[in-house]
Amino acid sequence: MSRFGKVLTAMVTPFTSTGDLDLDEAERLAQWLIQNGNDGLVVAGTTGESPTLTHDEQIALIEAVSNAVDAPVIAGTGSNDTKAAIELTQRAQTVGASGILSVTPYYNRPSQEGLLQHFTRIAKCTDLPVMLYDIPIRSGRKIETETILELAHNLKNVIALKDAAGDPSETASLLSQSPDGFEIYSGDDSLNLALLAIGASGVVGVATHWTGAEHQNLVHAIMNGDYETAKKINQSLQDSFVFESTLDAPNPIPTKVMMNLLGFNVGHGRAPMDTVPEGLVERAQSIVSATIVGAQMGFS
Repeated sequence: MSRFGKVLTAMVTPFTSTGDLDLDEAERLAQWLIQNGNDGLVVAGTTGESPTLTHDEQIALIEAVSNAVDAPVIAGTGSNDTKAAIELTQRAQTVGASGILSVTPYYNRPSQEGLLQHFTRIAKCTDLPVMLYDIPIRSGRKIETETILELAHNLKNVIALKDAAGDPSETASLLSQSPDGFEIYSGDDSLNLALLAIGASGVVGVATHWTGAEHQNLVHAIMNGDYETAKKINQSLQDSFVFESTLDAPNPIPTKVMMNLLGFNVGHGRAPMDTVPEGLVERAQSIVSATIVGAQMGFS
């Protein structure tokens, strides 16, 4: 069993109708996700709208979810400001996080040496396990394989990578050189099958909000060498993967629509992620009707 489990959801952050943080609904959603196929949760990540949360809101959210579930809670504490990331990381540790997710500094696009020093300072400020988050399409800078390896080999608490770099061949190369116990999680639902097949430990998903059970089946099929079953499950999830983020409805807008449909009052995203295109609710209804959760909740 991997340290954090096989299937984790990057959880949306519920807001009230007035746009305030809704901790009660966050606790309810977290508990439901754990009961419906998830081994752990990532809180206050990109899907959780960390760019529009204050630091105090992030810590309150991490604390509430950590107290609500008996499962690993990975706290998004990344920043493009190293000092801010260190402060968030230390605060997350004090409120019960199981680990931290540290994203590549975005917009200012530091050098690889800058990235190395950034992540080193964060890892050294905490006893918590650190999952790096490589997502160049959002951050503007890839963490190169050599940088990841140096961090993984030299810092005992840098133990995982959320891989959303979109290059399975490079991931395979990284896996072949990683220290024992270093784990890679797919951070791009469309590449879950590919990354699991080459040795990823699990997924940090978005569509796992409503397909947690299917993802558990996918992971177990691959671990058991049943690639035909894994292929069929992956094919059945394609509509969900396409739905979760598009140009007119980027993540997490579709997921918030889906969870509202399923009875969770997560509200809309905070501006500028608050525009819901016409027809998205109907599309969500069509997609959920084909899932295990949809069947359980009476969608057909």
